[in-house]
Order: sequence, then structure tokens, then C-alpha cells
Amino acid sequence: MADLEVTTLHPWQELQRLAIGAVTPDFMAVYEVKQAFLNTVIFAFCGIFLSIVMGSVLAFFFEWKPVRLFCAFIRAVHEIFWALIFLPVVGLNPLCGVLAIAVPYTGIFAKVYAEIRQESDHSPLAGVPFQTHPISRFFYGVLPVIYADIKHYSSYRLECALRSSAILGFVGLPTLGFHLETAFREGLYSEVFAILYCFYFLIASLKYWVKEKISWLYVVLAFAFISKEISLSWGNVTRFFTYEILPWPMRREGVLSGTQDISFSWDQVWGWGQDILQTEGFAGVWETVVLTQIVLVGTGVLTLLAFPLVCRHFQQGFPKHFSRYILIIIRTTPEYILAYAFLQLWGPSMLPAILAIGLHNGAILGHLTGQNADLIQLRADAPKGKINRYFFEVLPRVYGQFLAFLFYRWEVMMRESAILGILGIYTLGFYIDSAISDDKMDKAVFLILITALLNMIIDTTSQIIRKRLKISTKLVTSS
Repeated sequence: MADLEVTTLHPWQELQRLAIGAVTPDFMAVYEVKQAFLNTVIFAFCGIFLSIVMGSVLAFFFEWKPVRLFCAFIRAVHEIFWALIFLPVVGLNPLCGVLAIAVPYTGIFAKVYAEIRQESDHSPLAGVPFQTHPISRFFYGVLPVIYADIKHYSSYRLECALRSSAILGFVGLPTLGFHLETAFREGLYSEVFAILYCFYFLIASLKYWVKEKISWLYVVLAFAFISKEISLSWGNVTRFFTYEILPWPMRREGVLSGTQDISFSWDQVWGWGQDILQTEGFAGVWETVVLTQIVLVGTGVLTLLAFPLVCRHFQQGFPKHFSRYILIIIRTTPEYILAYAFLQLWGPSMLPAILAIGLHNGAILGHLTGQNADLIQLRADAPKGKINRYFFEVLPRVYGQFLAFLFYRWEVMMRESAILGILGIYTLGFYIDSAISDDKMDKAVFLILITALLNMIIDTTSQIIRKRLKISTKLVTSS
């Protein structure tokens, strides 16, 4: 049912040019985009700081259903979609990029922090007097227990924020993605790989320069060096969220007369919504779901093939380290950039999206599953042959956690499938991008709401499946 085809005339010739660019990087071009590198880091630090603060607050109230639904909605919309929403409101400036990262990450942090707190060991609370203020109970009885998990997850999210910040350049913001897109379009692959190699180095070096004790300094410097050329009109913000995103039938008379009046006719609004659903909505949802399900299974297969390459029970020495670095490179490269590269090779079909999302997520899950498999202590009578050891000893013991991670990434794959429509692949993102290009923000927001609803359904389904199968993303190799 998927649209899989190669439409370019000479894909192998283009692939050869890519390979030549990979071995002849032009690092002089990196100096010319140094400000884009700085912006990428600044946007990431500012966005991650705001999202940690807001997510931490919302995590305390995550048990309330309205808060859970709100967090589910804002994290269901991809960062690029948020950038496209904020673009007509705040303009093409740093505030747009920071908000595009901060808003969805707030929903993610709120959910993850709340889950970490709920699953933590509550026995230390027994030593805190019952009459103690809830804030004191948290700081003395809960935070010391969960602090390590929160720190590690926040560090991981910083890496994700850098990837998100980079791809925001594809919508015009002054980050690395802007220059990558230009270099791709012009076929300057030596510049492309020089920028990518420096980006890989940036991600790989995080553990050496982003230290816990001085992380606050980076946040202060990020806000200090961010561009102050921001023209924000609250009138424009109010007008956008209270008028411009309303369905066209409600605004038609006001726009034509110049009075900006609002008239509500249920039949006309219903017909407007039906028309969008029938002409674009249902088609976009179907293509997005088809693409997501192919990627889900493909990611599972890639993970099962990849994790033995980085597991100590199957590989040692150079082969293991080489495979680990390959997975690091693949998972560090944003899926949007992978899809854009494959798009230049094979043209606009689902094929570039499937390979990009599958490789990216397969590398992530292969790394995580390999780490989990490393914790296994083999029995004395474990099979000596690698094939028997894989199928009868290691795989059965990591399969539950592998499935948990796979279904946990299901929602992410759906978000990625939708957003890749901006590149010309016929998913929901394609119709959203077309609506924004036609200055029909009401239609674009309506389609984004459909995308968010679809993601929320997938997330809920994933949670139900994980509960039914009694699987968790926690390491389970001790049994």
C-alpha cells in the first residue's frame, strides 16, 4: 500500500558524488557558518532550560487529567510544526526557535519526570514527618532518590535539543539546517559533510564540556548571547490565536468587509471541516499511518540485527567499537537530514522517509538493547555458537525490554512520519506545509490538530500494549 519508487534519473551517480564529498570534507566552509553553530547551541540550551523549568512544575500536577491531556497535546506536535505556528506570530527570529523547542519538550519532561517520581522508591518518605509541607517532603524524601535518573534523562534531552535546533534551519531559522539545505540543493557535498562531521563532534564532546556543576553557566551565556533583535507585538499574538486561526467561514464576512467581525454558522464550519478532511485529512492520515507502521516493523528488524554488533557476548575489540561508532553516527544524524539526503538520491516517495526514520530509530534502539544485553551474565552451560547463543540465550532475555522501547518510540515515529511531509512526501506534513505556503493558517492548525490527535491515539495504544504485555523500559536482565 506504500508509495515506494525511485524517480530520479541517475541516483547512483548522485550517490557517488555523496561518497566523494564524505571523504573530501571542506572544513573551510565550517568557519563561514560559525554563527549558525553558535545559534544551534544557544537555541538548544535556552529551549531545554525553559522546558525543564516548566516541565518540572507540570510534573507535580501530572495526576490531573487536564494537565496530562495538555502535556500529551503539546508533545504530540513536532518542533518544526511549532516553529511554523510561531513563525507568523513572532517572526523569523531566535524566539521562534527557542519556543519551538521549549513547548514540546515541556510536555515530554512533564511526563517523564512524573513517571520517574511515580516509579521511584518511596521508602525514604517514611523518615519524613507526615505533617511536613509537601515541598519539603519532595526535596528531602523524593528528589535525592530520583536525582540521578532526572540528570541522565535531561542530559540525553540536551542531545535531542541540539538535533532539533539544527533541523529548525530547514524552515529558515539561522541554525545549521539552513546551511545544510543550501549545500544539499547546490550539490556541495564536501561542505555538507564538513558541517555534519563538526556536528557529530559537537554531540560526541558533550560529556566532556557539559558538566553538572557549570551547566548553569552555559544557560546564562546562552541567554546572554542570544540575538536581542526580537520584535514581538502582543497585538499580533492575540490576533493570531483569537482570530487568524479561526475557520474561514467564521471570518469570511469580517475579512471581506474589513471589520474583522466573527460570525458563527455551524453548517458552514462543519462543511469547511468536512471538505478539508475529505480532500486532504483522510489521505494524509492514511499515508502517515502506513508509513509509520512500515517504519515500526523495519525499526524492530534493524534493532534485532544491530544490537549483537555492539554486545560483548557477540563482538569484542575493534569490530565492537567500530559498530558502536557507526550506530552513534546514524542516531546522531537527525532523521530529517537523513531523509533530505535520501530524497536527493531517489526522489519524493516513502522510500527516503522509511530508510531515514528506520535507520535513526534502529540505531537508537540497537544501542539501548545492546547495553541491556551487556548486563546479562551467561550461564555456565550457555551455547558456545553465536547463533544459538543469540536465539536461545540472549534474545529471549532482552526481548521484553526491546518491545517496550520499540512501542515507546512508536509515538516518535508517528511524529517523524508526519513532519517529513514538508519534504514533499505525501503525509500530513505535506498538506500542512502547503496550507502555510498558501497563508491558510486556519487550515494548517486544523491539520496540525489532527496530527496531534493521531499521536495521542498512538501514545495511548502504546501504553495499553505495554501494560497488556507487562513490559517496561527498565532494564530487566537480572531475572
